[in-house]
Amino acid sequence: MRALRPPRFRRLAALSCAALVALQGLAGCDGAAPQSPPPASTNPVPAPQAVPASAGATYAPHDGRPLPSARALADLGRQIFFDASLSASGRMSCASCHDPAHAYGPPNALSVQLGGPALDRPGPRATPSLRYLETLAPFSEHHHDNDGDDSIDAGPTGGHMWDGRAGSAHAQAGMPLLSPDEMANASVEDVAHKLAASGYAAQMREAFGAGVFDSAQAAFAAAGLALETFQQSPADFYPFSSKYDAVLRGQAKLSAAEARGLAAFNDERRGNCAACHISSVTADGAFPLFTDFGHVALGVPRNRELPANADPAHHDLGLCGPLRTDLAAHPEYCGLFRTPTLRNVALRGAFFHNGRFHSLEEVVRFYAQRDTRPQRWYPRDAKGRAQKFDDLPAEYHANVNVEAPFGGEPGGTPSLSDAEVRDIVAFLKTLTDADLVPPSGTARHR
Repeated sequence: MRALRPPRFRRLAALSCAALVALQGLAGCDGAAPQSPPPASTNPVPAPQAVPASAGATYAPHDGRPLPSARALADLGRQIFFDASLSASGRMSCASCHDPAHAYGPPNALSVQLGGPALDRPGPRATPSLRYLETLAPFSEHHHDNDGDDSIDAGPTGGHMWDGRAGSAHAQAGMPLLSPDEMANASVEDVAHKLAASGYAAQMREAFGAGVFDSAQAAFAAAGLALETFQQSPADFYPFSSKYDAVLRGQAKLSAAEARGLAAFNDERRGNCAACHISSVTADGAFPLFTDFGHVALGVPRNRELPANADPAHHDLGLCGPLRTDLAAHPEYCGLFRTPTLRNVALRGAFFHNGRFHSLEEVVRFYAQRDTRPQRWYPRDAKGRAQKFDDLPAEYHANVNVEAPFGGEPGGTPSLSDAEVRDIVAFLKTLTDADLVPPSGTARHR
């Protein structure tokens, strides 16, 4: 029998210099108090966030000096990740919203996090978790699923951010560092100056050379390489330590409710969740990531609590804008957002790209009842009719997914009963990593 194991991880030290790209996965932050690093473990409508070309530069050693060791880079990256001085406010670090105690996701139930110089500017979208992104591939418009001799074009997939607009992890980091709604630095030079004044500046000089701060771009890229290495640490970001992982290893068993939930999760006629959130071990024995990293339109209700949505003409269309601009001429992509992993999902306090829901049970019930109970999820017009897909202009409604658990007519029978919804939620709680489960054995969740 093939041994079960997590996906393979890249060894940074073995990569070519060109592959050791500069900037890794910082995502939006909030105004939570800065945290100390854990010990190393065994506005209105937001404008598109333009990132200077220099922010995506590849780090290259100077004067032929060798790259720092992976351990040295990870230690630097850990310090940078928890450094609040790198923000305009001086009070926000990457960890402010990517909290290790919440799977490197937000520590609160806000729909979007707050940033900017005064920590009062709402971000454009909900903050994702940084765990289990190691195998996230660059964005592609045409991902092919292979089944035997058949190849099926599964459509857009991959890329960092909800709309995949950051083609790689290193390209993503410049966005929150320079975004006015997040860490709010005015330029790459601002970031480099703060790095040079940091408590770990001497370590950066030792790792990258005495002249690392002579060029702002070089310093920015060096910091990004350190962040990338830190965020590729399996112990911190890919532990595969949940109860479900123990079940896959034959070390634990699901409860009756959890087992029923997994069955409903996988059943194509009921939850059909595994169609996008893959739950089975791969052919080569790797543990599932609970996402195919594809992009899909779900018709999530409009979140009227977001300041941007006070303007009825504003719509977040995902792949086709407004934050992403290169696919604006593709109406078939409007409303599509990347499928997140469900690992540690029970720790979240806000769900979907717009943070519209704040309960995991509510999310599963929305999937099951979106089409059969639309009046429960959408506003009504003057005649009492539910205005479905109210956060998506009518010309893009055809993009919305209608496969199970969606479908059915208003007043019909939902694909999942209330009991099955509860069972699926019970199963989803088994995906919480062991380091995030309190001693009582119950995962932190809202």
